[in-house]
Amino acid sequence: MDDSQSNARLRADAGVPTSGVIHVRTRLTADFTVISNALAQRRGSAVTIGVAAYISSLPDGSPVSIAALCEHFSEGEILISRALRELEAAGYLERRRERTTTGQVRTRTYFYDVPGGHDPAHPPEPPKPRRARTAVQEPPRRDTVLAPGLEEPPSPPVLADAAPEAVAVLTALRRVDPRLVLSAQEAARLAPAVAEWLEAGVGPREITELLTVRLPDRFRARPASVLAFRLRETPLPVPPPAPLPPDVGRPVVLPFQTCDGCERAFRAEEPGHCRSCRDRLIEEHLRAAG
Repeated sequence: MDDSQSNARLRADAGVPTSGVIHVRTRLTADFTVISNALAQRRGSAVTIGVAAYISSLPDGSPVSIAALCEHFSEGEILISRALRELEAAGYLERRRERTTTGQVRTRTYFYDVPGGHDPAHPPEPPKPRRARTAVQEPPRRDTVLAPGLEEPPSPPVLADAAPEAVAVLTALRRVDPRLVLSAQEAARLAPAVAEWLEAGVGPREITELLTVRLPDRFRARPASVLAFRLRETPLPVPPPAPLPPDVGRPVVLPFQTCDGCERAFRAEEPGHCRSCRDRLIEEHLRAAG
């Protein structure tokens, strides 16, 4: 009876929150990535923050194309491409088309720790280049094959210069498969190959069927790359033969008749006697008349 007992709630330890997350900190000395709170606590899609954290953790030179990111994440191309566009719109990611010393055009992806490539409170000096977190050079994909006449020109093609019939065929593909959404530049690049098919006598319906039949369930590249590959590798269908001209002056084939005298078959418009029987009847008639 000497021990005192109380039903009062125990006082919480000072500094420990009563609700919410409690961090168990571990000081990391290797294999870690520093990410700003502005990016980690960014409102919006969790996929966007996850893609940003993954790209930040990669070494320079790692591929960060949509196909490469889809191999790492379980999300599909639509969510990954949407995340990249959000990062690009927010200023964390920048994609530039640069020409190498060999004259080839490559797409370089720059990822910044803070939007715009620097801390607004400490802007870089004018002579110094803008600091980039990750500079990734994406090699051309081996599974991307351009159709004839679609080699990447020095300047991007303009949709206004493409054939309207070919553009109409390309824009109508999304009605058959909603995944076949093309940008204006992609449609301008594919339009010359479609125009060649139209000039070869292939109709828009046949072109649409050849480009949309038996497509894969999941694209590992942009839909334009798949369409460009089919435009090049699929042989042109043989156009239907031209109709034969109507026969002029062709002799009419008479039906078979049975001779009333000898019952032999002969061709004539009406039943009667064959030529031999007619000659015999004429001779008999002449003898009787003489």
